[in-house]
Amino acid sequence: MSSILIILIGTSILYIFAASRIESYVKALAFQGLALFLLVIFDIKEINWLNIVFLAVETLVVKAIIIPLFLLRVIRKNEIGREVEPFISQFYSMLIASGIFILGFVAVFWSAKVEAGVKPLYFGVSIVLIIASLFLIVNRKRIITHILCYMILENGIFLLSLSVANEMPMLVNLGVLLDLFVGIYLFVIFFNKIQEMFDGNHIDILTELKD
Repeated sequence: MSSILIILIGTSILYIFAASRIESYVKALAFQGLALFLLVIFDIKEINWLNIVFLAVETLVVKAIIIPLFLLRVIRKNEIGREVEPFISQFYSMLIASGIFILGFVAVFWSAKVEAGVKPLYFGVSIVLIIASLFLIVNRKRIITHILCYMILENGIFLLSLSVANEMPMLVNLGVLLDLFVGIYLFVIFFNKIQEMFDGNHIDILTELKD
């Protein structure tokens, strides 16, 4: 079951690369949160109930429900429909996505060969999420897309931590969640201020900012 969930999380990245509607990104983000929640429930063993409750709230309530609904509200309030023309065309973006997945498979085989207590499939897909989200941040122009890709990057880091150890210290969980909230809070404030001052919501308008 865990392997199927990991593969579905990786497949969601291909869906994001192929999609043009911003709301589709949010739905994929919510799915990743749900899949991470199920991974926590099915795969983490010998962990105290308090940490299980925290991880369940962090993945299901925060990642899969609260933040996607909050971002959907921002998208609909600002009437954002589709992604504008990216720096790299859709065709070449999909080729790059394929290359990232090949790199992920290399990471899987490498971690399996090292046998250092790392879960190979978790590790490989987490590398895919992190690199793919960084590429999307660079390639896409809408500010809201950068926010969503930052969330995907955080999901990749969360999955990477699961690949290394079954139990994450509570302090690390709190740090990840605090970083997540602060990042989203600042991004959305920045986005709303830009939207109020300029007629547009992609990064080209930032060249119009003056001191």
